[in-house]
Amino acid sequence: MATLTNRYLSVNERARRQKRLIKFALYLLLVSIAIILIFPYFYMVMKSLMTTEEVVGPVKLFPSVPQFINYIELFTESTYFKATLNSLFIIGFNVIAVPLSASMIAFSFAKLRWKGRKVMFAIMMSTMMLPATVTQIPLFIMYSKMGWIDTLFPFTIPNLFGGGAFYIFLLRQFMMGIPKDLVDAAKIDGAGTFRVYWQIILPLCKPVLIYLMVNIFIAYWGDFYGPLIYMSSSDAPRTLAYVIFLESAESNAATQMAHIRMAGGVFMSIIPAILFTIFQKQLIEGVTLTGSKG
Repeated sequence: MATLTNRYLSVNERARRQKRLIKFALYLLLVSIAIILIFPYFYMVMKSLMTTEEVVGPVKLFPSVPQFINYIELFTESTYFKATLNSLFIIGFNVIAVPLSASMIAFSFAKLRWKGRKVMFAIMMSTMMLPATVTQIPLFIMYSKMGWIDTLFPFTIPNLFGGGAFYIFLLRQFMMGIPKDLVDAAKIDGAGTFRVYWQIILPLCKPVLIYLMVNIFIAYWGDFYGPLIYMSSSDAPRTLAYVIFLESAESNAATQMAHIRMAGGVFMSIIPAILFTIFQKQLIEGVTLTGSKG
């Protein structure tokens, strides 16, 4: 009996050691992957604290003397400061305009009954299958004839109409899961259509609205392709991402302003990271609820 007991304990001990070894190997693998993913960002942060000579010179991992003044120069240098204001204006406009307009359209598709509703929804959804490059030339010609080139209008006014089928689809799917009894009860109490939308439906859409707002912020905060198309002239208003892109492409500016460009890159990446940290719960909740409703 003692022999069997010792053998049983020995087998259990070996199993526990094997599990600990597997867990240690798994943690080691995850830590290695995390280091590989974080290292480029860490390298950019270190570069943002160097002088121009250190940035463009031989490869160095750490600055000789941290140059925190680079971040001060980023906001005191007129080009970057104006570009940051333009980016914030575009984002501020769209963060309000897109959720409001998209939610109104989604409310019409989800809760109202009107002739041709399903056909219009199908047509709207079909636009999601069109690549952005297909509509780029027609949009450029249309904006050019309207006098919108080299202005902020292409990034603001069109978004008053929902901001795209994807946002409308997400909100519509979420609203489809809201019980119809709430709407009927409000109508019995005398609430009109707009009041039902504003006081009942819209507050219940808070998780998906936060998800949309954060995604809109990130999309326009790092967008340089749109300004590259519609802000081609030298006197046109520019966004921060576009200015960093232009100076990266120009050899003289890339050499002279390398430390400022690195600081700008760190600044642009920190803001989305902070937003994700603050609204992480709402973002996950918005994706989960949107996927489970409808």
